[in-house]
This record gives sequence, C-alpha cells and structure tokens, in this order.
Amino acid sequence: MAQEDIDLIQAINTQDPPVVKVELVNTIFDICRSMSLWPMTFGLACCAIEMMAVGMARFDIARFGAEVFRPSPRQCDLMIVAGTVSRKMAPCVVQLYEQMPAPRYVMALGNCAISGGPFYFEGQYGIVEGVDKMVPVDVYVPGCPPRPEGLLEGLFKIQEKMTGRRWWPMPKQGEAV
Repeated sequence: MAQEDIDLIQAINTQDPPVVKVELVNTIFDICRSMSLWPMTFGLACCAIEMMAVGMARFDIARFGAEVFRPSPRQCDLMIVAGTVSRKMAPCVVQLYEQMPAPRYVMALGNCAISGGPFYFEGQYGIVEGVDKMVPVDVYVPGCPPRPEGLLEGLFKIQEKMTGRRWWPMPKQGEAV
C-alpha cells in the first residue's frame, strides 16, 4: 500500500470523543454492548472453519451473546478477520471496516491474519503481512488454525476491553469480583 493510503486509513480510524459524556449511561451501554456483540460473517481461509465451530453446540458462542453472525457490516460490532488477507482482498477489508458503525472492534484470528503466516516470505507480493497494516486490531488470537477456545478467549478480551472487567467465567459464590 502507498503511504497516502495508510495515512488516509489512519485518519479514518480515529474516532471523535462523544459530545456529552455521562459515565453511568456509558457504563450501562458498554456492558450491554459487550454482552451482545454481533460479529461479521467474514472468513477468508481455513481459520473460518474454526470460527464456524465456535457456533456449534460444543463451544456455543451463544452463551456469551455473540451468536448472531451478521452478513452486513452495518449491523456488526466485531470484525473477525479469519485467514489470509491477499493484496487483492485488502481494499475490501478496509471498506467493510469503514462501513461498520462505531464503536467497532477487530479480532485477527490465526497466524495468517496476524503476520501472513506460512504464506509470507521474502520477495512474495500477494499476501498482506498482517491485517493490522490496514485496520486497527484490538485482539490477536494466534494459532494455525487457532482452536475455538482461543476465539472465545479473544471474545472475552474484547468484552474486557469494552467494560474494563472480565465477565467470563463468572466468579463462584463467595469469590471477590
């Protein structure tokens, strides 16, 4: 990507602070948002299979409020980039990110999304060496492919980033919160 494109993407990604800030209302909204994240249906390679497995009964992402995978970026809070991002696909990733309403979060799922994985080597020209070169990434989930439990842990980290508190697993009775 050219430096002008990178500067434009960084300018777009900065979010303005709210005009009126009411702490209690913001806290309640953040908790509600964190308990009902809507990820975008966006799988690029083999990591997408693990992302699909998280929706099945064994791992059941629905328990944590993120079961509604949306096909439209205008309805999503979370972009899970699962797989290899090619240079041809990079403008589409940025466009989908720009279409998401704020606040928006990005999870890089798998080594390919984090660093290009085994497909990135000296002299190659077709693979982006990390999705963080295009959009700001909030959570990195390593692995090739990462286990579904890793994706759930990434989801918990995003919830913790939103609210400042880890909600899962819930504390046992008598434990400090």
